[in-house]
Amino acid sequence: MAFARPLLRRPLSGQLLGRRGVCAGAMAPPRRFVLELPDCTLAHFALGAYDPGDVDAPDPRLAALLGPPERSYSLCVPVTPDAGCGARVRAARLHQRLLHQLRRGPFQRCQLLRLLCYCPGGQAGAQQGFLLRDPLDGPDTRQALLELLGSCQEAPRPHLGEFEADPRGQLWQRLWEVQDGRRLQVACAQVVPAPEPPLHPVVPDLPSSVVFPDREAARAVLEECTSFIPEARAVLDLVDQCPKQVQKGKFQVVAIEGLDATGKTTVTQSVADSLKAALLKSPPSCIGQWRKIFDDEPTIIRRAFYSLGNYIVASEIAKESAKSPVIVDRYWHSTATYAIATEVSGGLQHLPPAHHPVYQWPEDLLKPDLILLLTVSPEERLQRLQGRGMEKTREEAELEANSVFRQKVEMSYQRMENPGCHVVDASPCREKVLQTVLSLIQNRFNEL
Repeated sequence: MAFARPLLRRPLSGQLLGRRGVCAGAMAPPRRFVLELPDCTLAHFALGAYDPGDVDAPDPRLAALLGPPERSYSLCVPVTPDAGCGARVRAARLHQRLLHQLRRGPFQRCQLLRLLCYCPGGQAGAQQGFLLRDPLDGPDTRQALLELLGSCQEAPRPHLGEFEADPRGQLWQRLWEVQDGRRLQVACAQVVPAPEPPLHPVVPDLPSSVVFPDREAARAVLEECTSFIPEARAVLDLVDQCPKQVQKGKFQVVAIEGLDATGKTTVTQSVADSLKAALLKSPPSCIGQWRKIFDDEPTIIRRAFYSLGNYIVASEIAKESAKSPVIVDRYWHSTATYAIATEVSGGLQHLPPAHHPVYQWPEDLLKPDLILLLTVSPEERLQRLQGRGMEKTREEAELEANSVFRQKVEMSYQRMENPGCHVVDASPCREKVLQTVLSLIQNRFNEL
């Protein structure tokens, strides 16, 4: 695939080129990449021989993103399809550490984009990473990246790729390692266009990384964290005190969901008062004190914390619903929707399709009788947020700054099944919203 762009000031050296300009190093195994652009669209490319039958036409954006006169680098954290829980936690922590470092020093002038590396075929094991675009093509950026690579002495060690053009304008990726302080090229492959896969490549990893299908899957993650997060052991101890199988009492249980500033807190309190119901919240107060600690951790750890909080709440629901109705301020749907929206890059069209298993309620988690989703227009929600002065989590701040992320959360809410959400317009006055919610609850109770 040729690119009509100026060649690099420093073309590929002769020792790396064969007689036809083909990289003479060892070819990398078949891999594909998906790059998230600033407008939330995705660009796909692969390493290997170009097959014109794979795609209709090369993506012209790849030349602008990977080719000269600027310089681009890829940095990916390896994880195998059969990686255990511990390996996934270590990879996630390394990815977060790299993100913090790539926002400092000589990297501050570079454009930083989200990059995924995966094997074709829809299998698990997508590797999280970054594309670094240096507008100055400066040697200090390359040197800083090599130093960063050399500082990662424990597994998993990140893969550093450097993109260059040959004299014919074709793009190549050279893969580097640092061994004993020396920079070694370990692979080289041509960059070619790739088709968009039927499912976003991260979707097969969701059940093992952020949308845990059961209590034990989430518990295994926090078990791996006890050596560096002391509070993880305290959370596990509280979870282990909860019965694994709990039954709902004779009274009804209603979960109320919604983005921040949709009136959720006010509505849940008003409904609980009106029904003389117990009001519970996820995460529960017994672990809420550690929320800030886990919010600063990678997604896999953060989501395991919130998932286990749901199981603690389930135990509380079982006890309270034997005595009175129960209203729950957020439950499993919140945990799952934010996780999906965070992990799946790109826009709404890249979310898992409706009826995908990731939207199904966990079989070992107590179900509510009714789930209500409060919604307001984006404009009204922003107006309500102004002046609240409350500390925001990373994801709450993202909701305000990124409209696409907000839309992905809302779409994921609406695709939840077994049970699904009943959408309630929370724009009218408080009294009218309360009347609507109470009417829906009464109708549901009459059905049961």
